[in-house]
Amino acid sequence: MKTDVTAKNRKPLTRKDFASDQAVRWCPGCGDFMILAIMQKAFAQMDHPKEKFLSVSGIGCSSRITYYLDTYGIHSIHGRAIAVATGAKLAKPDLNVWVFTGDGDCMAIGGNHFIHACRRNADLNIVIFNNNIYGMTKGQSSPTTPVGKKTKTSPEGSYENPFNIGEVAIGAGVSFFARVPDNDPLLMEKMMLEAYHHKGTSVIEVLQNCVIFTDGIHEQITGKETKQDNQIVLEEGKPMIFGKENERGLTTSEMRIKTILPGPDAGEAMIHNPADDNIPLQMALVKMQIPELPVATGVIRKVDSESYSAYVHKMIAREQQRSEFKTTSDLYHSGNTWEIE
Repeated sequence: MKTDVTAKNRKPLTRKDFASDQAVRWCPGCGDFMILAIMQKAFAQMDHPKEKFLSVSGIGCSSRITYYLDTYGIHSIHGRAIAVATGAKLAKPDLNVWVFTGDGDCMAIGGNHFIHACRRNADLNIVIFNNNIYGMTKGQSSPTTPVGKKTKTSPEGSYENPFNIGEVAIGAGVSFFARVPDNDPLLMEKMMLEAYHHKGTSVIEVLQNCVIFTDGIHEQITGKETKQDNQIVLEEGKPMIFGKENERGLTTSEMRIKTILPGPDAGEAMIHNPADDNIPLQMALVKMQIPELPVATGVIRKVDSESYSAYVHKMIAREQQRSEFKTTSDLYHSGNTWEIE
């Protein structure tokens, strides 16, 4: 748990404590507003003093959030937020570090940093605003744009196979992955807090709506009339069931996930266990797509693994103990030295 031992001595924080004085410059109706509001609310519930929060972002609409969160923040450069955040966490292990990025910023120019953060299990919380488009630069295809989607750079429809963010994260070895729609504030708040309490790399993909360039891109998954049939909210220890009456469930057959209907097989719905290091099953869950299967939301993977930050500092302490040089000056003045007059 990423907690601070002096938490009981601090004045309780509220959402207002994390709201900056900057005017929020997103388009009216943008899903980013909900992410910001829930992030501020979740921050107030975390057992860290306010001065230990660090928000890091890259470039894009999502990355403006560092201005709107009243924390220490770094608005870094395109695709490099994770690298900056990793350095900050290594330098100051007691920081509560959050990375805010978009599908373009993170999965394109920042893709290499992303997969290595997942591989290393760096102790970071990474929130990816996925609207399937480059929004700030006016609607170019991103690495998550669906095939056939018309954009400024694909006027006849995108012809590139898109990334599935969960598939990339789990394939790279991430220890925590969750997915949540931007119009489900209760689930989003829960995911933020679960990520905070997880040691290692936590990735949250937010299915976020861009009202200008991809309005309604997630509507079949998140819409009021369709979400119960097209989305399954996975909960630890509970059966994988969905539908308006929870009348359908998920099971496996011949190493594939399939839907089961009411009847003799209804009790065979799988029980969700994100802590089980079952990569093939978790990979299958993040890859589910409508109309064949519902899209999975909630915590999909949450396994225990030593964090990169903890391992590095353990090595540093060990080497310091073994070394005959206690300071850099000791090292510089060892062996052959000379003076220049």
